[in-house]
Amino acid sequence: MRCIWKDPGRQEKEIAERQKGAGTFPGIRRAGFLLKKMRQANKNSKEVFHSRVYTNRPDYADLESPEKFEAILGIIGTRLRQHPKAICSYSGGSDSDILIDLIETARHLFGLPEVKYCFFNTGLEMNATKDHVKKVAEKYGVEITEYRPEKNIVMATREYGIPFISKIVSSAMETVQKKELLFSIREEYDNAEDKTAIREELRQRYPRSEQGINFLCCCNSAGEPRPNIQLVIDSSKYLYEFMKENPCSFKISAKCCDYCKKQVAHKVQKDYEMIITGERRDEGGMRSVPKSENANGTMCFSETSSGQFRFKPLYYVSDADKEWYKERFQIRYSDAYEVYGLTRTGCCGCSISSKAVEDLEKIRPYEPNVVTAAWNIFGDSYRYREKYNEFKKKKQLETKNAGQMSFDDFPEVLPL
Repeated sequence: MRCIWKDPGRQEKEIAERQKGAGTFPGIRRAGFLLKKMRQANKNSKEVFHSRVYTNRPDYADLESPEKFEAILGIIGTRLRQHPKAICSYSGGSDSDILIDLIETARHLFGLPEVKYCFFNTGLEMNATKDHVKKVAEKYGVEITEYRPEKNIVMATREYGIPFISKIVSSAMETVQKKELLFSIREEYDNAEDKTAIREELRQRYPRSEQGINFLCCCNSAGEPRPNIQLVIDSSKYLYEFMKENPCSFKISAKCCDYCKKQVAHKVQKDYEMIITGERRDEGGMRSVPKSENANGTMCFSETSSGQFRFKPLYYVSDADKEWYKERFQIRYSDAYEVYGLTRTGCCGCSISSKAVEDLEKIRPYEPNVVTAAWNIFGDSYRYREKYNEFKKKKQLETKNAGQMSFDDFPEVLPL
């Protein structure tokens, strides 16, 4: 067996520790079939809508951390045996650290071929991340190849715009801005008795603007109200009111992600049979929304229209599961976590993160140039979000005060 760590003794010790108390690993069989657990029935008689992320979750998703990771190891073994020509995206973040440890452990437990690892450098990366990528490659004795986009993050944001709130909001607002959709169409839709008819009329008025119309009107393409899903503006409280009263002065877009990561990833990954990523449901946003390709499989494993397979072993791994795994197997994250104090890295400084400005201040003592660069790229979005947060707090306070009663509401109890 080839050593996955520089110290063979450590490898043997860790493999033994993983197996201790857990019995024999289920090998290449689907461990999920062997680890079924009864789910509690929904005691709430009121019908509640759940997306496929919840209703189609595998049995192991409800297991405790030790059993869940045992199941995942078996599933990784199965998938790598079925699709040995695999490539895995490694970002240098905490999810990637858990993922590469699981993959390399499964590979050596089950005697499977090597996996190709790739790191996509957007052009705005912390030294802590880049250094960590090198250390992890050395730890496991693997090669993690670095790739850079043709259009880096500075060029992409200047041309298309910068993210705001989330990828969902950013993508929808790009349509709203490009197609010059008026925010007043929301009132038209709300006041219309025939929602289907007004939705069709808006489609005719604003061709090829489906995403923007649905986003502002909080409906689907058939005109049916959908106020409680992530794809509409009301998923962010008071955002509609804020943006209507405070029109955005800069271009909003999530295309920087497309150009700096997705496009370069597609070129690198196109010749591989299976693509492995560390996406998790607990991250929220677009990663928790079912995609069309999932109709051909599950949220964890699916086949794309091109015939490739997408494998997300960590999809149902919670934050608590990650903490258990880190402590159990002594996984060391990058200095961005262990020294700077960040809780996640992702794209450095990305204005989608609600903690972007706070995180940059944690980075500043160690890498001030990265902080300056982030502010130069995303500063308009940081400031606009701060203004939105203040607006939201004010509205919440007004709502709270409006619900409070005073003695003036009951004059009969007041002294004469």
